[in-house]
Amino acid sequence: MKAVKLEPMKFSDSIYSMKGISKKTVDEHLKLYVGYVNKYNEIQEKLAGLTDDDYTKANQVYSLIRELKLELSFAYGGVVNHEIYFSHLGGKGGQPDGELMGQIETDFGSFDAYKKDLKATGIAARGWVWTAWSHKEKRLFNYLGDAQNTFPIWYAVPVLALDTYEHAYFIDYGVNRASYIDSFFENLDWGQVAEKFKHVGR
Repeated sequence: MKAVKLEPMKFSDSIYSMKGISKKTVDEHLKLYVGYVNKYNEIQEKLAGLTDDDYTKANQVYSLIRELKLELSFAYGGVVNHEIYFSHLGGKGGQPDGELMGQIETDFGSFDAYKKDLKATGIAARGWVWTAWSHKEKRLFNYLGDAQNTFPIWYAVPVLALDTYEHAYFIDYGVNRASYIDSFFENLDWGQVAEKFKHVGR
């Protein structure tokens, strides 16, 4: 198996001057993201070095290949989730327009209803919330994950990601996650979200 190496993504400098989400939070948060990239690369190298004996010993209770494959999914989730999250932060908030807004109104009834659902999902989540396009149902919907690699939804493509792990807000808000989610909305770049939505392949 050939190892695949990832490089950390470069994000807009605007994420360092957001309203309500401090530079310190962003700096610390990005360290975690880079850590996921590094661990993904490390696991890929270990998978590339597996021996015939390692493959022979594959086991669902414990085996090296099981552990590496499991943790690869966690590390990769940590990479991709953070890249979606940081790529659409640093904006002016407000509301989307155009095709994205039309789809939100179709699927949720109104932007306020969408926002209420996303915020409540964020309060209920233990790790992540996504807005995704369902290829099967032909609609946008919000869903949650309790870790980087839990509760994937088949045929769904995320266009927006909200990190609800404590490290995303504890420096600025303590346990007040609701205010952090309000700040998340105030700093969204809806143009970036719309761009992802345009390319989901509907």
